[in-house]
Parts: sequence; structure tokens; C-alpha cells
Amino acid sequence: MFDRHLTQPALAELADIPTRSRWVRSGGVRLHALDYGGDRPPLVILPGITSPAIALDFVARELTDLTRPVVLDVRGRGLSDGAARYTLDDYAADTEALITGLGLDRPILLGHSMGARIAAVTAARTHAPLRGTVLVDPPMSGPGRQPYPTTLATFLAQLTEARRGTTTEEVAASWPRWPRREQRLRALWLASCGEHAISATHQGFEDEDFFDFWPQVPAHIVLIHGAESPVVTPSNAQEAASAHPSAHLLEVPDAGHMVYWDNPVTALSVTRDALRKLLATS
Repeated sequence: MFDRHLTQPALAELADIPTRSRWVRSGGVRLHALDYGGDRPPLVILPGITSPAIALDFVARELTDLTRPVVLDVRGRGLSDGAARYTLDDYAADTEALITGLGLDRPILLGHSMGARIAAVTAARTHAPLRGTVLVDPPMSGPGRQPYPTTLATFLAQLTEARRGTTTEEVAASWPRWPRREQRLRALWLASCGEHAISATHQGFEDEDFFDFWPQVPAHIVLIHGAESPVVTPSNAQEAASAHPSAHLLEVPDAGHMVYWDNPVTALSVTRDALRKLLATS
């Protein structure tokens, strides 16, 4: 619960972001979010397993002319509290608490990776009214399926390096296609993610089957995936389309699982088109 680290240089990055920190409670867990403000329809952005809210800043900024982005520090990451439990229902309850606590009127949910699974479960629970849901490369692993392609040992090794003091150059060696700023933020903020949060969530990728709740996600849903993603393979995409015929599936070329980081221009263009359609139809 106390295995997380944030340095002054990491916190100083928040000063350069045109946003406001907001806080809500989900049960006993204090949650932090970055609110980009404005009077447009709200967009709740849910990051991945080792991505605090600031990691999605470069996505949120490009969507402020269409929406009011609010990016959640998911429990156990960034400035949000850690917790004992990290199930999809816990994460969904946190998302609902954010929507209620900030008075967000029928937001769109946009989640990447783990965040996409959270968005899908939140939508399927139907506890909070939504305009629509955008899932970006959700892990489709689960019981009896192929395991999530990145091992827990790999995640924990990256976390250990971050605690030691990962440099931008070291991140660039592993993720050479990423924009330089995103490499720097990864180096500064990965250590804000808790080991238990990562381990429990990774186990959930194996224990909680995406296809158990995917068909129950209400209409007005878009699934975006990387053409080269090992997480959403062509057969996964075909199964998702068959299991939810009303969903719109969109592919981002020249992108793996880290869709926005691998091909930011095209991924953001696809996302903007998806949001425009959801706003027009909902």
C-alpha cells in the first residue's frame, strides 16, 4: 500500500498542464482526476495498467474542442489512493463515483487497455447514464484464453527500474516510437503505480473474461484497436464483432497495443471521428 514514489520533477510536470485537480471518494478510497474544464459534453478517460492520468494528457488536450475531458488516476496509480481490492467491479464503482461526485451529465467513457475493460464493465452495469463508450485495445484475455501477452514479471521489472530512477533514454530504448514527452512522463510517473495494483490487475486479465460482459455493453459503442496489437488480434476482433453486432470496430494502422503512443496522429483522428458520431447520435 505504501510502495509508490513520486519525485518533485514528476509533480512539477502538472504545472504545465492546462487542467485542474479534482478529488472524489469511492467508499474509503480517495480518487484524483485531471479536469480540463469547459461546457462541452463530459468525457471520462480511463488509463491502462501502468498509466497514471498525466500519461493521457496528450490525448485529452486534443479532444477539448469536442468534449470536457476528465482523466482519472485509477486507484493505486498517480495521486489516487491504493486499495486492498482491484477487481473490475471495484474499478467500475470508482468510475461511477467520479461521475456522481463531479456531477458529470451523461459522459462518454473512453478507456485504453485496462481502462477499456473498466469502461465496458461500467457501461454494462448501467448504474450511471452515459452517452456512449469508446474502448481502445481492451485486453481480451480470460479463463481458457491465451494469456495477456505482457507478463507480470515484465511489468514488475519495469516498476523496479522506475523506482531506481528510469531515464528518458532508457524508456526510449524500450519504446522508440513514442513521442519524447511521453517517454519522459513514463520515466517520471511509472513509480507512482503500486505493485499490488499492478499484480492484482494483471491477475484479473486472466481471471475476468472480457467476453462475459462485452455483449451487455449498451449501444453507442466503438471499439478501436491497433492493427499490429498482440492484445486485440484479428481473431479477437472478429469474435468481438460477432458477440456485439451493434458495436463499431475501427482499426488504427501502424499501431500496436499502445495505440495513441505508436501512431498518435491517426489514433487521435479515429477517436475524434468516433466521438463526433457518438455526440451526434446520443
